[in-house]
Amino acid sequence: MNDAPEIVSLSGEAYVVLRERILRGTLPIGQVISRRKLASELGMSMLPVSEALQRLELEGLLESRPRAGTRVKIPTEQEVRGHYVVREALEVQAAKLFAAVATQQERTELQRLAARVDALSAQIDGDRFLYLTLHEKLHHRIAEGTHCQPLCNAIEKNHVLASTWLCTPRFTSKETPPNRHQRLAQVLVKGTPEEAAEAMGQHINTALHNTLQRLEPWFKLGTANGATFARSLKKQAKIA
Repeated sequence: MNDAPEIVSLSGEAYVVLRERILRGTLPIGQVISRRKLASELGMSMLPVSEALQRLELEGLLESRPRAGTRVKIPTEQEVRGHYVVREALEVQAAKLFAAVATQQERTELQRLAARVDALSAQIDGDRFLYLTLHEKLHHRIAEGTHCQPLCNAIEKNHVLASTWLCTPRFTSKETPPNRHQRLAQVLVKGTPEEAAEAMGQHINTALHNTLQRLEPWFKLGTANGATFARSLKKQAKIA
């Protein structure tokens, strides 16, 4: 019984380390994870590492199969599309409520965050983890500005599932303006609830289009691998 708090603490430490590596791309999509090697690297027993992996799997960042192991999740196209259906439903409503009830301070902070996110997005060799962190914070701030806690909770959980898909190299489209988050924030801050809802819907649909293009090679890889996990990205490429 006395060992329980220590195990929880170590499990939390392993979780934070692994999640950051996934978001930074150090552990890329499809990368197989060795529990034994990870435990040795972190100086922990297998138990807290296994608990951290289970937590990440529940959040949609990892996937496991019997006799195949654990890897950073390769989402299917159907999963991505389904994710964005839920995201659009939640965030369009959040944008509409934000435009109606957000305080002036919340509106000012949103515009400031949007400028930072766009600035990081424009940097070719920028800090990807910082970009993802601020991007998630931006959308969470919109939810907070609705003053509806259940909606905040739902959006936060939904963004956890988006993290893996966003950690691939960002796709740059000539059709996507470099200040897209600032444009969105401007409508939410100055526009009507209906205009805010429409702007968010367009923003989510653009994100879906870009994400599908970024992940197209992984969709093919996931189909080719079938029920097995290749033990290296080089082997995965050969399978694909």
